[in-house]
Order: sequence, then structure tokens, then C-alpha cells
Amino acid sequence: MRFYTESERAETEKEMPELLVGTVSDYFAHPGVAGIDLIDQLKVGDTIRIEGHTTDFEQEVDSIQINHANLTEAKAGDSVGIRVCDRVRPGDMVYKVT
Repeated sequence: MRFYTESERAETEKEMPELLVGTVSDYFAHPGVAGIDLIDQLKVGDTIRIEGHTTDFEQEVDSIQINHANLTEAKAGDSVGIRVCDRVRPGDMVYKVT
């Protein structure tokens, strides 16, 4: 997991293009899971960045679930749960780092 300062974020955005893949709809603190509404494909192993008003971190996707069923990938239109390493908030944007 990596947190960014404002200047580091600007540098990183130049070096690593990002693609918006969805938005956070829910957060479940006890299991550390974010509900995400996808607008593009997401796979286990993808590196994502979650950004919001008070959120900004990067991590690798290590699990994706729909209705408690484990998947290796999900497509646009799916509402999925992924394990996250920090608190997220509804409305946070989820980007795939390419």
C-alpha cells in the first residue's frame, strides 16, 4: 500500500496513466471490503488507485467477489466487493493503473 503527497501524486500521474474503472458504493469496516460499481473490467492482480476527498492510496486487487462467490475478473456493470487495505468512502473513484 502506498500513500501519496500532493507533489508525488502529480509526478505519479505523469508516469503511470490511470483508467477510471468504477466508484465506491459501500464500505464494510470489519472485513475491510469495498463495494464497487464497475464501469470497466477489473481483474485479480490489477493495480488500482482509490481516490476521494480524504482517500488516496494504491494497492493490488487480491480478491473479487459477487454475492460471496470468488471471481478472477469482473466486467462493466457488475457490483463487486474487493478487499481494501484502508478505509474508503462512498463516492471515491477507483482507477486502474496501467
